[in-house]
Amino acid sequence: MEDKEEESLDGSSIQDVASLRSKFEALQTTSLKPAVSAPPRPLSPKPKSYTRENMANPHFLPDATAQLKSQKMTANGQKSPPHASSAYSQPRSSSTASPAVTIEPPHSPPKPMNIALPHGGTSPLLTAEGLRPSQPSAPSSPRHIRIPSRPQTPLTESRKSPVTPTQPPEPPPPRRSGEMRRDLAARGMMGPPPPVNRAEKPKIINGQTLQNNGTSSVSSHSPDGRLSPFENSSSDHTGLESDHLPPPVLRPRPVTMDFQGREHISVNAFAPPPVHYSVSSKRRDANLSASGRRSVSPRAPSEIPEQRPALPARNMATPPITSRASLDVQRPNINLTSSPGIQKHSWGVPLVTRPVENCSPLAIPSKRNFSTPVNQKQTTQRSHARSMTMDNTSNRAVEFGGNGEAQAGLKERPENVALSQAQDFSEEGQVPASITQYPDPSHSNRRPPRNRDGVQEILTRFDTRIFAVCGKYVCASGFLTRVWSLQDGEQIMSLSHGETIRITSLAFKPAAEIEDEGARIWLGNNAGELIEVDIPSQSVVASKANAHTRRDIIKIYRHINNMWTLDDAGTLHVWAAGKFRSPDLESVPQSYRVPRGHTYSMVVGDELWHATGKEIRIFLPTTDGRSQFQVLQRPLSQPNAGEITAGTSMPAQPDRVFFGHNDGKVSIYSRANYACLSTVNVNIYKINCLVGVGDYLWAGYNTGMIYVYDTKQNPWAVKKDWHAHDNPVVNIMPDPSSFWKLERSHIVSLGADNVLRPWDGLLEDDWLETEVQANESSFCDFENIRALVMTWNAGASTPQSLRYKAQDSTFLRDLLVSSESPDILVFGFQELVDLEDKKTTAKSFFKSKKKDPSEQEHMGHQYLDWQNYLIRCIDDHLRADSLYHVLHSASLVGLFTCVLVKGRLRDRIKGVSGVDIKRGMGGLHGNKGALVLRFMLDDTSICFVNCHLAAGQSQTKDRNYDISEILERTMLPVERDIGVRLDSYTGGGDGSMILDHEICVLNGDLNYRIDTMGRDAVVNAVKAGNIAKLLERDQLLVSRRKNPAFRLRAFQELPITFAPTYKYDVGTDTYDSSEKKRAPAWCDRILYRCRNAERLNQLNYRRHEVRVSDHRPVSGLFEMTIKRISHGKRAAIWDDCRRRLEEIKQGLATESKIDYLCNVCGLDIESSRSLVQQHARDDRIKEAC
Repeated sequence: MEDKEEESLDGSSIQDVASLRSKFEALQTTSLKPAVSAPPRPLSPKPKSYTRENMANPHFLPDATAQLKSQKMTANGQKSPPHASSAYSQPRSSSTASPAVTIEPPHSPPKPMNIALPHGGTSPLLTAEGLRPSQPSAPSSPRHIRIPSRPQTPLTESRKSPVTPTQPPEPPPPRRSGEMRRDLAARGMMGPPPPVNRAEKPKIINGQTLQNNGTSSVSSHSPDGRLSPFENSSSDHTGLESDHLPPPVLRPRPVTMDFQGREHISVNAFAPPPVHYSVSSKRRDANLSASGRRSVSPRAPSEIPEQRPALPARNMATPPITSRASLDVQRPNINLTSSPGIQKHSWGVPLVTRPVENCSPLAIPSKRNFSTPVNQKQTTQRSHARSMTMDNTSNRAVEFGGNGEAQAGLKERPENVALSQAQDFSEEGQVPASITQYPDPSHSNRRPPRNRDGVQEILTRFDTRIFAVCGKYVCASGFLTRVWSLQDGEQIMSLSHGETIRITSLAFKPAAEIEDEGARIWLGNNAGELIEVDIPSQSVVASKANAHTRRDIIKIYRHINNMWTLDDAGTLHVWAAGKFRSPDLESVPQSYRVPRGHTYSMVVGDELWHATGKEIRIFLPTTDGRSQFQVLQRPLSQPNAGEITAGTSMPAQPDRVFFGHNDGKVSIYSRANYACLSTVNVNIYKINCLVGVGDYLWAGYNTGMIYVYDTKQNPWAVKKDWHAHDNPVVNIMPDPSSFWKLERSHIVSLGADNVLRPWDGLLEDDWLETEVQANESSFCDFENIRALVMTWNAGASTPQSLRYKAQDSTFLRDLLVSSESPDILVFGFQELVDLEDKKTTAKSFFKSKKKDPSEQEHMGHQYLDWQNYLIRCIDDHLRADSLYHVLHSASLVGLFTCVLVKGRLRDRIKGVSGVDIKRGMGGLHGNKGALVLRFMLDDTSICFVNCHLAAGQSQTKDRNYDISEILERTMLPVERDIGVRLDSYTGGGDGSMILDHEICVLNGDLNYRIDTMGRDAVVNAVKAGNIAKLLERDQLLVSRRKNPAFRLRAFQELPITFAPTYKYDVGTDTYDSSEKKRAPAWCDRILYRCRNAERLNQLNYRRHEVRVSDHRPVSGLFEMTIKRISHGKRAAIWDDCRRRLEEIKQGLATESKIDYLCNVCGLDIESSRSLVQQHARDDRIKEAC
């Protein structure tokens, strides 16, 4: 192979061209017949010979040496040095000079440059105007330019015309692209196209060249009739002889369409340079967002003009082309929701109601270029290493969209959609609605929805990330493939694939008989091989080694009785069902191309919704390739949402498609017009998987949590959330055949801990609990009581400190008298010991296990003094008939809780339990933490929490973490009675957590501050009474609005109407004037929650003026509703709810079975109903036997 120094720019051999030129010069000097020479050239070309008028003259032929500026080469292949301008050279003698002969390599036709990209940067093949042939225009300047879109094309401007030593060449053309562009724009002309690289040269019919406008014409020859040594002869030679070279093919100006649809000729010299893929992606996103202001309606196929790409025409008369409208055959418009199928669908089945009797066969449309399936094995071409590092999907629309003929049926993507009243259709001129309010977690149930029958979990014992489930079988695969039974957890099959072969996708194969469904499974590996495994025989029954040549098969879909396989290169194979209603690996699949960069895809009805990053494309694969493959002209995307990581459809909402994003958002699209209906913020974590089950949307997260959202409420509500796995949730998969095979609905999840867990898809326990609690008025008696809650950071003050000033000494008296003798008194104190005393704090941190008796006695005396002081105040200031008992008192390094109840309630209270939670120094010490008290009053569970959270203006995350640890810790005694759990606790809890209780009140120094405002600004706002401005920046309220994982979102707080309670100069009403100058804040708060909001009302929320501390006390008076259960009536209600649950379950089972047979197995509705009835009769016979 020759070195680069020995080759010219177009790849031809320099030595061969030089020898050939010498040969022609020798023939010229030794020829007996003199050649017809050209007339003598003038000293300088006249400018008028290159004017636009002369160039427009068809008889005008400019001198070839002025048009083609070829580079003169010396014998050793080096460029000759530049000479003076030809304007000052002497005329060449025609008798002594040899003729100038330039040997050009064969020129391929230039690529058309008159492509007007449609709005959004998509391929012109997807628009009506993109492939319109350009109109002829006046010839342009003969100056050669570099074509930006053809970086591999040799530059002809580096060559100069061959000249003799007596005639110096003309000066070289300018090499700066900016000057060339301005010069050409001023002339209104453009140069001839340069020769293309022979490596990219298409096959051209002999005697023809392809012009710029896409039409073919007879190839250009020399005026003297002589052919180039590289040209073929033609029948239309004129026979003239001359030493002039042929003029270059002129490039007409591109034709574009203005906004009114009229054609006009562009005056630009050449197309702009290619845009980098990253820039084009940003421009496309900007164009899509900007185009949302105007509506683009779909056009009928008959209204779309001809889009046939230009091809070289034969040298013969061609018949007129038939109109495109006459060739279009539209696909039948099948209404998937109004068909005589099941309208109310069951759990976990992607809904597609498929009419069978009214479907007309599809007519054959015109043939497509690229998206048409092929009947032979396709080998995916591996591109250059550089191209494999980027995915210019916006520039490859033709690759998966077909040619111009096939694009007439494409739908225009709606760009201005909004959320309407029913969220079904969009209003023109608006953008999709974005629901920023996170789902309501206040009534969430944390009990795992376990199945009553079957295995609870399966340990795979190997690393796996993919699985599939069908009936009683669940299969997980990786370097091993194993199958287990969901009935008893027994391992049925295990296959090893070797050290280098890894299974990357799997799916259960359709069976010829309904009863054989789930017996065989397809496996796709990282070598492009498909394997079919029979589970009962534990053997490989078929395989296809090169199904996807050397590519990872990333997805296998089941569509009715067909199988679709997709690899990481974007090749999609459709394996049609054979005569036994089951696909065969020996058959030849139909192949399509989709974009690379797959992040998620799923089958919705007959369509493939394919996501690459943020973009969604919709395709319609068929087994015969007779329908349009690409559905939309442009991809769907939401600029304000992250990359798509999950998706699903919901049986209860069959007209919508849901996609999960890596930023915790869910986007909802309409299947009718592909419009984005809304975008919902559901979490701050990446959504790993989504599953639609009935009316609920299941989502798995990296935290190992699974959330179930009720999408019928606005905003959405969290129906359930539980810790499903110790590691991230990899996938959640419903089983549409579960009712047909097992008479139950189960959803299986796989975690990164390599554990498979089946869950109850119907959430039966939750339904029973909700129904029984909804009928509590039928078996419960209710009573209202009052409770007073006070919280105060006392700042190491003692009861004696209140005696120094009259206003301080009357604090407790005024508090008790104004509360009107409540039934329960709750006092919560913080910092009863000086936490700022470094010596005392250090002793509490680093003290030995052996406690100092004197120190404990001193601290105990402080708490005891406050308890005795509270009792004396109650006895002195409340009515004599109000006798109170101390129910509970506890302390923790400054925290102190004292709860007193009236004597009439003391005997009705049971199950009193108190714990402390340390949060100081990461949970090691008690300077920060909480004191928790819980008890049962009649049949109502009540919990009081006194807490002190992390301090500091910027420690919001630490405070949020502290409160999460306090509320989520399981430290209380577990209730063993299942009936008591259902009646007295909420959220599926067992009483071990704070949030399990029906009534919960949380108070304390929460230390939440005011953000983005300085101390003076806050003080001025307080003096002006502008409390609302400060509350907008309150860290607690901001966290409730913006952080869906914030546990205090489940609590309520009465609106604050008082000034901030922190931080004052002790003994004054002046906010902190010390060196630190801390900004005022509402650190002292009281929050509450109740399962039934009507049973807990806060009557007041106020602060009190006590100056012995830098905090002001805060109190709240509550009215609580306590229930007492009649167990006989409750048992009757329970039995009635169980009976109704079985009735509903039977109805859902029947619908689910019909849905499975119709939409998964492909049977018609009548046959499905008949099979379901026969199945029910067989079950009754088995039960009778």
